[in-house]
Amino acid sequence: MEAATSAAVDGAAAGAFRSVVRRIHQAAESAGRGPHQIRLVAVSKTKPVSLVRQVYDAGHRCFGENYVQELIDKAPQLPEDIEWHFIGNLQTGVPNLAMVESVDDEKIANRLDRMVESLGRKPLKVFVQVNTSGEESKNGVEPSECMELAKHVSERCLNLEFCGLMTIGMLDYSSTPENFKTLANCRSEVCKALGIEEEQCELSMGMSNDFEQAIEMGSTNVRVGSVIFGAREYAKK
Repeated sequence: MEAATSAAVDGAAAGAFRSVVRRIHQAAESAGRGPHQIRLVAVSKTKPVSLVRQVYDAGHRCFGENYVQELIDKAPQLPEDIEWHFIGNLQTGVPNLAMVESVDDEKIANRLDRMVESLGRKPLKVFVQVNTSGEESKNGVEPSECMELAKHVSERCLNLEFCGLMTIGMLDYSSTPENFKTLANCRSEVCKALGIEEEQCELSMGMSNDFEQAIEMGSTNVRVGSVIFGAREYAKK
């Protein structure tokens, strides 16, 4: 009843957001972790600014987008203290971007590095995207190659800050435990190669259908869209 009441008073997105936060807290507690160890990225792909504002007014500050144009259109209409994450192919500079979660080859890393330098801003945080499912339709570096890409970002891209690894689930946007285990194994290899502690390398895994399982398996960053904002809406061709 609490979620339903919140949704009625503050809007459906705000109520759904609160429900997701409760689920994250429960999953963290079940895994013996603190809720503060998990970041929720509310992904508002195809959704209007009004829904983003609902969730912002409910107290959230971390949002994600998959399309550059949506980010460019939405960001100026919303408060400046939002931490924007981008999950996709970034072709142009976005001044107030906090993180790019989808670096999957050296060319993209080098382009982002030059882009950030040209903007004259502080280093951009990035995750290296790993294809843990082996699906050709998924972007991401092969697990066997993620260590070299992480080293490239850390050592040669002075305007980027390597922060961890990311994976996208199976075709139905869910992941199997094997996918999550693969990303965790990649982290161990990357941390050994870079000489850093595992706590310094985040794991971005888990989406609307599987974020609780991802938290159980060590995720520090979950990307939740449709459960908060509703099914995505695409323009009819």
